[in-house]
Amino acid sequence: MAAFRDMEEVSYWLLSLLGANRAEALQRRLLGRHEQMVERLLETQDGADQRLRETLAVEEEVAQSLLELKESTRLGGTELQQLELTTELQELREMEADLQQQEREVDEDTTITIPSAVFVAQLYHRICKIEAQHSQKFISDYLWSLVDTTW
Repeated sequence: MAAFRDMEEVSYWLLSLLGANRAEALQRRLLGRHEQMVERLLETQDGADQRLRETLAVEEEVAQSLLELKESTRLGGTELQQLELTTELQELREMEADLQQQEREVDEDTTITIPSAVFVAQLYHRICKIEAQHSQKFISDYLWSLVDTTW
């Protein structure tokens, strides 16, 4: 804005130069103002270039930081998946151990229970066979004969 005002002022002086007889002094003054205006314009341009370089440097830092953050997030996601898989594997191992324990208990139960059940079934079968083949009186006499009568 100041540059435009200065240009307007220079234009005004140029008009007054054309109208006045003191052209040489006025021309020197105008050239001095013109040089000042050009210097300010160059300084402003240098300042803008410097700010642009600083802005680009900050943008590069932010972009690099963003890339590092994305990489960190990706690695964190991979690590999270590995932890989830490890946890799931541990749970499966625990379930497998529980199943093996239950299988051992079932094997133990069948090892102990089935032979005794077989014995009871065989005994019941023999008793039923005795009842079917002989009369009640014979069975009673036979059982009493097994008892020792010498008291």
